[in-house]
Amino acid sequence: MNRPHFADIARELTEEIASGRFPVGSYLPTELELRDQYRTSRHTVRAALHELQQLGLVSRRKNAGTRVESMQPRNDFRPSLASVDDLVQFGSEHLRLVQSKQRIEASAKLAKTLRCAQGTPWLRVSSLRIDGDRDSPPIGWTDVYIDPAYEEAAEAAKENPDTLISSLIEARYGRCIDEIQQDVRAISVSAEMAKRLSVEAGSAALEIVRRYLDSAGATFEVSVTVHPAERFSVSMRLKRSQG
Repeated sequence: MNRPHFADIARELTEEIASGRFPVGSYLPTELELRDQYRTSRHTVRAALHELQQLGLVSRRKNAGTRVESMQPRNDFRPSLASVDDLVQFGSEHLRLVQSKQRIEASAKLAKTLRCAQGTPWLRVSSLRIDGDRDSPPIGWTDVYIDPAYEEAAEAAKENPDTLISSLIEARYGRCIDEIQQDVRAISVSAEMAKRLSVEAGSAALEIVRRYLDSAGATFEVSVTVHPAERFSVSMRLKRSQG
């Protein structure tokens, strides 16, 4: 039996809180009880509870347990990504609605963002990202740039809205992710992007550029995502290395 991913545990606990099984003011089972219930590690349980805390559903105090504070998560989405597997999990939880697919050549400005030569050919797949509910405001707009030879994966993206394009490339062409390089910066939303995301032009947003590298260190995909500031934030966990 495979151990559950921390996001699966967090999702199940969120549903149980929303259903009233764990009402506001009550306490969740202890870490040890959850560890035994899900047959996983205490580290995985802690990661799941951390997600609930980030969503504003619970509070945690040493020697006091995990107290339920709200039945509904905060409106902003705060992913906690610490590995390639976590990013793949994020892709499965947030639907991609493909808006267009186009062959382009990198302009000087785009080439700087993608770290490629000007004029490099790319296949661009543009999509809205939504948090499960198709009627909710989008949490972002993503332009994914891939080798034009991977057009079959781009087509599959429409039929598999919960799968990262990099995962589709891996499955169909055998090119695996070894490393992801991520840059995050604050930007002002352009008029064109404001229409796509249903926000005011000039409002604050996060631009996240991710470069997907294979084991040889070669980039085979770059994604550029714009997230409205009030709908998205980035959470990270940093640990001291051993030794």
